[in-house]
Parts: sequence; structure tokens; C-alpha cells
Amino acid sequence: MPVVRIYLPVGRRELEHLQVTGTVDASPSSPRQGFAVTDELRSRTPNADVEELEYAAFADAVAASASARSAPGDRRVVAATDADPEWVSTGGGGAVSSVALVAPVPMSRIASFHVDEDRGVPDDGGQSDDLLWYDVTELAEVRTLLG
Repeated sequence: MPVVRIYLPVGRRELEHLQVTGTVDASPSSPRQGFAVTDELRSRTPNADVEELEYAAFADAVAASASARSAPGDRRVVAATDADPEWVSTGGGGAVSSVALVAPVPMSRIASFHVDEDRGVPDDGGQSDDLLWYDVTELAEVRTLLG
């Protein structure tokens, strides 16, 4: 079955919820913004390959992750998830890669976390998107990084 790679900006509260329940919550009545390779992104960058498109969606998620921080000094965190296509609705607003996640994502569908190396990275509109990679099994370590 095909899946859609979605990059979800997450904060301390969402990571705690994920640790406790094993899911990232979303529903049709309470969608969650994510970022993915959309038709609009493809049409705006027709010569880009798959890796370039994925990176563009990731960079948009990093930029949005600044607003998911509980405090300005928190690290930005992005969860890379593999969602079923029916869990995703296009037109999530904002960036051309924006999508709306309309179904919960179980921990088994999270591939990795991407986290700022240092605390207090300023909100620079995603210009600094060089984040560290953590496997999904390292959720406790990611939570520790956030304090």
C-alpha cells in the first residue's frame, strides 16, 4: 500500500502525548498541519527530483516548527511520518507543501525525529534547517533534549 511521507512540526506537549498514547492525534474535526510533496509543490518546481521535493516539504515543516515550541528557547522538532493517503487532505493552508492530517498516526508509522542541535535557535523562517536525526525508538532522548 502506498504511503505519503508527512513532516509534522511537534512540540513538547505532542511528544509527551505520543510517549503516553503511542499516537499523534488528528481527525477530520481537528486536523493537524503537516508538510508533504503536493501536486502544487511539484507544479511550482517541475524540474526538481523526489529528494529535492522532499527537502522542500521538510524545510517548510522546520519553519513551522518554530511556532510549535512551548518556549522560545526550545529546540525545533519535526516528526517524519508515513501516512495512508486517505489520512491526508491537501490544502492545509500556508506553504505549497502544506497538508492537513485528518487521522491519528500511530508510533509504528513514525520514521524519525529531527531536532535542533542547540537550544534557542531563532525563528529564521526555516533558513537554518540543519537538524539532527533521531530514530523513532529514541523518543525518550528527544523528550530529554526539550527538558
